[in-house]
Amino acid sequence: MKLKFFRPDWTEEAPAPGTFRSIAKYGDPHHFKHPSDAWVKMMKQDFHMSDADFLHKQNEGLAPVVLNRPSALKSSQIDALKSIVGPENIATDDYARVKYSSAKTSEEIIELRQGIIREVADVVVHPRDKNDVRKIVEYCDAELIPVTVFSGGSSCNFGCRPFKGGISLVLSTHMNKLLEVNELNQTARVQPGMFGPAYEKALNQSPEIFHTRLRYTCGHFPQSFEYSTVGGWILTLGSGQASTYYGDACDIVFSQEYVTPAGTFKTLDYPATATGPKVNEIMKGSEGVFGILVEVTMKIFRYMPENRQRFSFMYPTWEAAVDASREIMQSEFGKPAIFRISDPEETDRGLKLYGMPGIVDAFLAFRGFKPMQRCLGMGNVEGDKDFTRLVARKIKRIAAKYGAISLTGYAARKWEHTRYTEPYMREDLNDYGILIDTLEAGVTWDNLHRLHAGVRAYIKGRPDTMCLTHASHFYPQGTNLYFIFVARMNVDEYVTFQNGIIDRIQKFGGSLSHHHGVGRLLAPWMEEHLGREQMAVLRAVKRHFDPHNIMNPGGQLGLDEIPPRR
Repeated sequence: MKLKFFRPDWTEEAPAPGTFRSIAKYGDPHHFKHPSDAWVKMMKQDFHMSDADFLHKQNEGLAPVVLNRPSALKSSQIDALKSIVGPENIATDDYARVKYSSAKTSEEIIELRQGIIREVADVVVHPRDKNDVRKIVEYCDAELIPVTVFSGGSSCNFGCRPFKGGISLVLSTHMNKLLEVNELNQTARVQPGMFGPAYEKALNQSPEIFHTRLRYTCGHFPQSFEYSTVGGWILTLGSGQASTYYGDACDIVFSQEYVTPAGTFKTLDYPATATGPKVNEIMKGSEGVFGILVEVTMKIFRYMPENRQRFSFMYPTWEAAVDASREIMQSEFGKPAIFRISDPEETDRGLKLYGMPGIVDAFLAFRGFKPMQRCLGMGNVEGDKDFTRLVARKIKRIAAKYGAISLTGYAARKWEHTRYTEPYMREDLNDYGILIDTLEAGVTWDNLHRLHAGVRAYIKGRPDTMCLTHASHFYPQGTNLYFIFVARMNVDEYVTFQNGIIDRIQKFGGSLSHHHGVGRLLAPWMEEHLGREQMAVLRAVKRHFDPHNIMNPGGQLGLDEIPPRR
């Protein structure tokens, strides 16, 4: 039977081992999520493309990784590292050096697909435990060898790139276990290299593993959940999709243990203390510039998925969606776990992409929910059964007050089904010269519309560019705006355009980052964002913990010299 539409030849095979594509690919090498036929139709229309533009893939990254760049470390230094962790935990081959020096920044992915290699580690080291880490840091500090930490490798801001060579310290190989669940304190002690799914599964199975009475959840579910680690969540101040109820990563950290060039320390296990400014807070979001997180005690939560209440609404306008969200967050009846609102462009494109029947579109239009004005809101409530019923009922009442109609829990269920797989589409888009990326900012309620309009005006000012915007992390005082832009452009155009978006986020009063950390990508804007005095405090802390500047040097957080981006 002949198809009525053209479908590109999407890649369905895992990248060959040892290739650039195997490093650039997101997630499971054998997993793919292709753009729907509606996506293809939309891209053709918006980017003036034809079937011919989808016939030939470009810069697929199929070549084997060849570095031709000898390690700058002496053989005696590599031997010393082998004596600490064992020769089986040391790698100096080209592929390992490139793989563990790369993450998922769009620019990195584009260049890897072209076979371009920027800065790399001289040697890759896989410590077995925190004692290994302590010995490695002591040795590297004495030898002035830079140390860059690699854990999940899902960084999107050059957080894993070793600008000054040295060693890439991979924590996820061995330091990836849940060590203890303390049911009395409702905390879990975990190693930093444990990936999200393994951590959540162990907590869900804590009665069988740790003989607890109840089952637990971590409460932290970023889009990168499957390929990010507990330590990475903390060190980049991550925020999960259920953060509105459970809190951001920084909110669920109880205590931490660090190895630094100045020494090893563990912060205190107390629910609260009045003993001065807390080092525990200073270390969150430090992105490896002060030392290495080797163990963390996290707050955990009771696991009650059977009580989950899902909801979704269509609002007549963006203003109505925002006003309803603010009232929901500032009311005192409790918070939903997942809560999201999409602006008009994201709403309408999303409805098309998910194949909304024409009769539904007609019904919405008849009810006054017009295309490019209406906004989708959705989420869920988690916890005790009485609590979830109460909060879901209150949310529905407020949504109706602002003109929304209920779409039941269908949209939320559909979104949940694919919430971790959306990044896989980037590979297919890149195959045909289409770039997709995101930037996000925190914002207070009184400045939300100014930021939304200002940044969108800049993005849409570039011809043939999509801009999908949503808010997905909510607080009584404000929310975040997540700007997703899609366009055909080369890497030089992309860098210039991305810098322009960051400039506008600053100009219109958004935070420099909301939940992806800073890395080296946002480092040039840090002093303007925080101001000279706050940056001076951070640099003083850096000098104390890392006097020889071996910990992730090269502009991370803007605390030392920032190398040119390209």
